[in-house]
Amino acid sequence: MVSEEAISTSLGVAGNITAVTLFLSTVPTFYGIWKRKSVEQYSPMPYLASFFNCGLWVLYGMPFVHPNSMLVVTTNGAGLAIEFVFLLIFLKYSDSRKRLKVVLIWLLEIIVFVGLTLFVLILVHKTQKRSTIVGSFGVAANILMYASPLSVMKLVITTKSVEYMPFPLSLFCFLNGLCWFLYALFPFDPFIAVPNGIGGLLGILQLILYGTFYKSTKRMLAARKEKAEMGLAVMDSSIMNNGNVSKINP
Repeated sequence: MVSEEAISTSLGVAGNITAVTLFLSTVPTFYGIWKRKSVEQYSPMPYLASFFNCGLWVLYGMPFVHPNSMLVVTTNGAGLAIEFVFLLIFLKYSDSRKRLKVVLIWLLEIIVFVGLTLFVLILVHKTQKRSTIVGSFGVAANILMYASPLSVMKLVITTKSVEYMPFPLSLFCFLNGLCWFLYALFPFDPFIAVPNGIGGLLGILQLILYGTFYKSTKRMLAARKEKAEMGLAVMDSSIMNNGNVSKINP
């Protein structure tokens, strides 16, 4: 019979894979931002929320807070590094107003994280109490991370377009939430189970929205492309006509 520890380890490994894939799923989005030199209507909130969330869970998984949680540390450590790079790219290609907003929120997150770390290390001396305090913050941050696409979901419903809600991000949001929810059942850890259960549900909602508005998005993108091509054709025709006039009337 398969032991509880073996099940937990397997689910933890699966959670690591889905989590890192979740973090990397936005690489095409940031490649597009880099290529166009603009963040357009993309929201920085999912990346700010993920950065803060990963930092807290790295702290939670440390031996002096919650022993035997290295799988939590490895996946969130990777996520912390990835989100750091994404935020730097976002800052580079944002306008000044959005850049200031991102910087202020990012600094606030760092201040809260450093303050919490110093608090549990200096004033709290038992790992059980440290786990409870950091885990409570982690639950809130994890729910915030999973809920951060809600503003994007509102945009999807308003515009009937999923252009700014990448499918891979929605898919792996669901898979990651599911894997870590199951991981937290062996043995039961409410600090991991609750937010990831909520994350899995929000992932399902995003996938439903994607399926609902996928066809209308394709029509909108096709119409936009056709309009752009027509505009170029008109411009080329105008240039040619002006050239011909110049030849006739030197």
